[in-house]
Amino acid sequence: MIVVCLDLEGVLAPEMWVEFATHVGIEELKLTTRDEPDYDKLMRHRLRILERNGMRLSDIQAVVDTLGPLPGARDFLDALRTRYQAVILSDTYYEFVLPIMRQLDWPTLFCHHLETDASGRIVGYRLRMKDQKRAAVAAFRDLNFGTIAVGDSYNDTAMLQQAHAGVFFRPPPNVVAEFPQFRVASDYAELRAAIDEAAVRI
Repeated sequence: MIVVCLDLEGVLAPEMWVEFATHVGIEELKLTTRDEPDYDKLMRHRLRILERNGMRLSDIQAVVDTLGPLPGARDFLDALRTRYQAVILSDTYYEFVLPIMRQLDWPTLFCHHLETDASGRIVGYRLRMKDQKRAAVAAFRDLNFGTIAVGDSYNDTAMLQQAHAGVFFRPPPNVVAEFPQFRVASDYAELRAAIDEAAVRI
């Protein structure tokens, strides 16, 4: 049996911080793991901006509630799950991602938690564990599953390296240049073909 481990944002759903930044007009919040490989540095940057602008969790939730999966993502994921086990490994947060999960028919999701105060101000974040994407793929391998990882950004490269096979989906050029060993897919048909071809080799 093969487990396909998928990133969420950029693979199945829009980049939620980018969508929120666009909605509220704060350009600094458009920085993502495509730009900043240090996740802790990125999150501390985001929290400072939210604090400076008086933004609360409810403000982010209101924008995410208006979003849907990327076009074709639901059909891709539904078809994928007829042949493989599929798990989403993401650096997003349970507190605002549930509307997207509902529209994807509640796939398994491993991600993190935000910490808020009584007023709903985001005061911190709690990682489920450090380097959780790579650790999850390693655990699946220890359970004797074949593993294929799909991501689009710097924070996905550890799980792509840990998996039996890794595929980038619509990554930025700078990430492709630094990790040329991974196949690149530009649409869901190419991604499914890459997964199926990798599965044969595992």
